[in-house]
Amino acid sequence: MIPKIEIATTAEIKSFQEQKLAELLRYVNVNSPFYSSLFSKNNIDITSIKTIEDLTQLPVTTKEDLQKHNDDFLCVPAHKIIDYATTSGTLGDPVTFGLTDSDLDRLAYNEAISFDCAGIKEGDIVQLMTTIDRRFMAGLAYFLGLRKMKVGVIRVGAGIPELQWDSILKYKPTYLITVPSFLLKMIEYAENHNIDFNNSSVKGAICIGESLRNQDFTMNALSKKISDKWKIKLFSTYASTEMSTAFTECEHGVGGHHHPELIIVEVLDENNNPVKNGESGELTFTTLGIEAMPLVRFKTGDIVQLHTDPCQCGRNTLRVGPVIGRKQHMIKYKGTTLYPPAMHDVLNDFDTIESYIIEIATNDLGTDEILIKIAVKDPTPIFLQELKDHFRAKLRVTPKIEFTTNEVLRPIIFNPMSRKPIHFFDNRKSVV
Repeated sequence: MIPKIEIATTAEIKSFQEQKLAELLRYVNVNSPFYSSLFSKNNIDITSIKTIEDLTQLPVTTKEDLQKHNDDFLCVPAHKIIDYATTSGTLGDPVTFGLTDSDLDRLAYNEAISFDCAGIKEGDIVQLMTTIDRRFMAGLAYFLGLRKMKVGVIRVGAGIPELQWDSILKYKPTYLITVPSFLLKMIEYAENHNIDFNNSSVKGAICIGESLRNQDFTMNALSKKISDKWKIKLFSTYASTEMSTAFTECEHGVGGHHHPELIIVEVLDENNNPVKNGESGELTFTTLGIEAMPLVRFKTGDIVQLHTDPCQCGRNTLRVGPVIGRKQHMIKYKGTTLYPPAMHDVLNDFDTIESYIIEIATNDLGTDEILIKIAVKDPTPIFLQELKDHFRAKLRVTPKIEFTTNEVLRPIIFNPMSRKPIHFFDNRKSVV
């Protein structure tokens, strides 16, 4: 069921959000040591912030602010914290997010309406192929949302194709929640063990952590490789621990739908001003309805484009397009601006590439250098030249590429301390 606010007019949605914004500013001014100090230092009268457009009168909040002043963002006494989640910190130490009982209810609501958007309904069974431990918010959020929907959950966790298929064949889930590249491992295992995966119970997958689409919403190389073999519906979802909110695709696959009752969204340029309609910029959000650690104008570091044209599903909310790249991962290489997702797409075009990592470093001239290490089935000079030509055709530049082995790459990609596979390593002396 679509929440009423999401099918309201854009004017009604804006008015609703502005009312919630006023409530939030009053709340953080009283309860957040960080924001009360920030408003005081900048002589900000929060009663003058009446519209979404007025948000530009407020300073932005950065990941470094969260790192340096983590405890000052907490708006409730410690005894009200029910769950502790962490996210990797930009300066080294992880950033802690406390959630109250009310925040966990909000988290469950967020995932319930997000999964409903993707077509999951009561009576479905969902296989959860992500970790729910290690202070990871997403796995817990998925479970809480599915429970709220009265949907069955199989908590398998990440990895181990054999165990995943054992659960699929035994419990017959209708949907999977997974990192999409792992679906290729699932397909490979099924093919090697004569599992008729296209006649399994699975009809869709909610895909996290990796993009499925190009900027025009056509399938990218990764989703094509999956869909060409496994005829299931793939849904992209975008979220972060900081926002405690998800943007999930509906069946039409034209961007992640915004939940206006949970979050205010801006897309900002280098000067923290809103970009023009249709332009890309840094996704910046203000959370609504969070009790323990609400955030105001928090810059995610993700470069995206918003879409406001009508969606066939009936929702009148804006939609967030595929992440173009992370701002701090922007690479200047031989006069060309690159983001890692573009390189991932090129590499995913080749079935013969079994695994890879992308390393960025600063050379003696102080400019960016790219080294891609790949493991392939048949490492020949002919293939290397073909790959370089493909890079040149797609991205106009050719990075340095080296052959290596799966045995070398796998421990790096699947670090036991990481929640998801890591293919990109930024070793620059000063990150852009």
